[in-house]
Amino acid sequence: MSLDTLITHNLLAPAEARSDPQACALVLMGGGARTAYQAGVLKALAVMHTHWHSEGLVSGSAFPFRWLFGTSAGALNAAFLASHAAQGLQAFHALTAFWSALHSHHVYRLEAPGWVRANRIVAGLTLARQVRRHRALLDTLPLVDTLHRAISLQALEQALQDRIIDVLGVTASSYTTGEHWTFCQTRNGYPVRPWHRPGRRADFQPVSIEHLMASAAIPFLFPAVPLWVDGHREHFGDGSMRQLSPLSPAIQFGARRILTIGVGQPQRAGLAARVAGEPTAGTIAGHAMASVFHDTLQADVEQTLRVSQTLAQLPAGLAAALPYHPVQVLAIQPSFSLDELTRKHINSLPAATRNTLIGLGALDTGRGAEGSGAALASYLMFEPSFVTALIELGEHDAWRRQEELRAFFAPPATTLHQEAVP
Repeated sequence: MSLDTLITHNLLAPAEARSDPQACALVLMGGGARTAYQAGVLKALAVMHTHWHSEGLVSGSAFPFRWLFGTSAGALNAAFLASHAAQGLQAFHALTAFWSALHSHHVYRLEAPGWVRANRIVAGLTLARQVRRHRALLDTLPLVDTLHRAISLQALEQALQDRIIDVLGVTASSYTTGEHWTFCQTRNGYPVRPWHRPGRRADFQPVSIEHLMASAAIPFLFPAVPLWVDGHREHFGDGSMRQLSPLSPAIQFGARRILTIGVGQPQRAGLAARVAGEPTAGTIAGHAMASVFHDTLQADVEQTLRVSQTLAQLPAGLAAALPYHPVQVLAIQPSFSLDELTRKHINSLPAATRNTLIGLGALDTGRGAEGSGAALASYLMFEPSFVTALIELGEHDAWRRQEELRAFFAPPATTLHQEAVP
């Protein structure tokens, strides 16, 4: 989040859009199957929030977020919550139930014979056939059906009209122009205008299943999705690509408090000693995938912190006269390596996917999947054992930071930020 974003927003946004300094925004980052971690964090938060409310420590509506923004699979989580917002805190438990019942065949389809693992040529031909049929390595029609069943667009619209929430924002990256878009759905007459910054912009239109599929379209693995913008059609892929300012949309809508949940992981340098020799195809593929999902969240949080601290240090009289305000941010990310967690559940990967990755040399189970082949697999392992482990890790991390979360939802007047730590 740049100083330009903060100042420009507060100079141009109508007063109604920034009238409640206690209102919270939720920003969910992307990462394929890894985003089940967010369901665990939010499940724990629902339990905490119920307890805090009973003790009078927090106040406000039953659903604690006014603005919801998501990227990639984080956009799926945000849309799910928006469509269940009328249920209050129960929406977070419903999200956990959704993830717990998920299997890979609900997300994608890969047709491959069992003996594909024995030959790289056969594996390559199998994937080439997939690309010809589906314009990507995987067929994602199952995900379309899953989202139609799980997310009620009518309930989403009703939550907006009933003012339970103010906006759902979904990010995607245009293959056509290279610009990064945030598609925003609000209630009629909401006083925030579309914006356009270098390389990124926003458009206001009803969020559809197509928008969600576009935001979650992992490059190469999932097919690009066409969307209509500015009166013409562009093809979009995963919103994690070219995402430089994940907090910016929430700032544009007037949020002064932002809870953001990423799925980045602690420094992987400690694993280096366990990996010997030249990088395998899996190592390279995993590294490339990590680059696509390179988590810019921490850098954006740190920059927001610096700008807000600068504003807080201004003399009280000057600060009161200025048309902009500090922003409070709390970021939560995994405290344990998701690569390591993947290795413990690598056999849960569907046989067709696992055999194809082995056939390509992108997953070396013979050496315990010590390289980044496991990292590549983690984006595709929508299976109960792995999902459950991610949810439990999310719950653990949320409870470990319970006091920070309580302070965030009932902040002292002098508190500006909680810095994100793994």
